[in-house]
Amino acid sequence: MIKGLIFDVDETLVYYEGYNGRDWFKNWGEKEIKKLGIEINFETYRKMVKGELPRSWVEKLGVNHVEFWKAIDKAKLKYRKWAAERGLIKAFPDIGTLKEFKQLGLKLAAVSNASQECTEFVLELFNIKDQFNVIFGKDYRYLDGAKPNPYLINKALKALNTLPTEALVVGDSLSDILAAQKAGVQVVQVMRFGRIEGADYYVEDLNELLQLVLRINR
Repeated sequence: MIKGLIFDVDETLVYYEGYNGRDWFKNWGEKEIKKLGIEINFETYRKMVKGELPRSWVEKLGVNHVEFWKAIDKAKLKYRKWAAERGLIKAFPDIGTLKEFKQLGLKLAAVSNASQECTEFVLELFNIKDQFNVIFGKDYRYLDGAKPNPYLINKALKALNTLPTEALVVGDSLSDILAAQKAGVQVVQVMRFGRIEGADYYVEDLNELLQLVLRINR
């Protein structure tokens, strides 16, 4: 019986038209990093984001890693506000389905590697923040707890008072799949941008997810 759904946010519920990670780093992130008195290239930054290097790696350069990631998230929020003003942040057309999950009595969580502020900003932008019982962004107390670490998934399960066997993780990426597997939760990949192997279920959109949940709970 499925009682809770744990949603990824970026590329699952919303997307960023024309976004390119390397361009973002060059035009937004690098400026904030240089204010800390250090320089990092994009590949090193990408490895920290992907978990190939620990997020504390920057302390090798003499910078507190929490302050580093707060600077990154400051740049991310600036970008989101800039993109929102230009209509470049889009919601997938099926996000209205969230209301139907709530009407079924399911508990919903939103879990993102983005900061709490960035996550809530985009959810508020499309008036869907209130659909979620809990929202968890990056935890500065444990920055290496970002997906694919299961930390945020486990945090959501506890907050929803839901067992791993009573939940589904819904995401678009390999990080979502790995985090769910490590938490012992079945995972649904929403194939917004193609199929990634390893998920328990695959759906084209949230309407198909609704039918999946109804079928499991029947």
